[in-house]
Amino acid sequence: MPAPHLPFLEEGMARWPFAPPNAGVALDFAGSPPQLGELRTLVRERWAGLSRLDRQLVRDERRPLSGWARRHRWAAPAAGQDPAGQVLGTGPGTLQDAVRDWFHRPFPGGEPPWNLHLLRGPSDGEFTLLFRMHHSLLDGRSLTTLLRALLDGCAPVDPDAAAAGPGELRRKPAPGGQPGLLTAGLAVPLPGKGERRTAYAVLRLPPELVRAAQRHPGATTNTVFLAAVSGVLRSCLLTAGPTEAAGPVWLSVPVDQRPADRGDFLGNAFCNVRLPAPVALPDPTARLRACAGLLTTVTRPLGRAEKLLESAVTALPGPAQALARGRLFAPAYAPAACTYVHLREAGRTLAGRPLRRVTLVPMVPPDDTATFALGGCARGHTLSVFTNSGAEDADLLAESFRHELALLAEAAAV
Repeated sequence: MPAPHLPFLEEGMARWPFAPPNAGVALDFAGSPPQLGELRTLVRERWAGLSRLDRQLVRDERRPLSGWARRHRWAAPAAGQDPAGQVLGTGPGTLQDAVRDWFHRPFPGGEPPWNLHLLRGPSDGEFTLLFRMHHSLLDGRSLTTLLRALLDGCAPVDPDAAAAGPGELRRKPAPGGQPGLLTAGLAVPLPGKGERRTAYAVLRLPPELVRAAQRHPGATTNTVFLAAVSGVLRSCLLTAGPTEAAGPVWLSVPVDQRPADRGDFLGNAFCNVRLPAPVALPDPTARLRACAGLLTTVTRPLGRAEKLLESAVTALPGPAQALARGRLFAPAYAPAACTYVHLREAGRTLAGRPLRRVTLVPMVPPDDTATFALGGCARGHTLSVFTNSGAEDADLLAESFRHELALLAEAAAV
């Protein structure tokens, strides 16, 4: 009997029309890079028996007149695969090189759609571990679970916990404030500088700037992040000039649905929610206050209507799912996405080599939208911006974010 079709969220990523649906997390370390054999041994020890890492993505057989509507499934090999076989040495190279190459290249069929790359730095004093995966396979929380297990003092990932789904209890946004599923808002014109293509930028945020911005009463990393992105979008709107359109600007934000006792589940267990960006407020501090509480969640059982909706949406035929996604990809639906991943490491070293930075690589976003991704660890935060508009846009938006962060830091000092 064939495996069931992918749920709506995973099928949507499998059909991502803007580029291969690849995403990843990069961990930068100080010290001489490990030998490839050493890294493979560590992966074999810490990731043994994780069935999710064996999965291979397959597509239904083509049928006459309906090939474009074929759905996807996960297939598992009869014998589990050695995860160490997915660890690749790549020689010298930068994260930018990797994004330009691997993240625009589909994974080959017939093998699990993930790799752990060892990127050797320009000198023996630095190296990067880059986990790259097909986003239908894993979400950001899964990546932190896997990567944290490689650090010193951390236990291997428990195969039983990794296979235990979220269950009946789910973390959900607090009631109120959510727009209708297909309700559009206001599109935000991005700079559109340079030739039209995707662009990726990385910005190391000065720790003192982040700490200063967090000194506002009640401020958290998440609220500072959302307020700064809202300031960037406000700046884009002001630069574009007056518009006759009116309405909210929505930020798309993933919310982890795992209850507290299912945190090690590997797979996709998140929902995308839309939050109102306070772009109408001219004062940075007012924007920060407006972002407070936007990400409040509650843990509760799924309601009957929610279960029916999940089942109904997943059961939609391919053409109907494609039509729904066309609406969800429009810039007016969510001109920007924001995701924050913090590696809450028990250890801060890899075989004695200190962890320096966590950098996210999100999927290529829909046309004329941007994704802001914040990676954090004990040493600080790194911003990634991915755009699908002008070649210079990612760099411009990253610098605009730095400016907005500085405004929040200055306001906290007053």
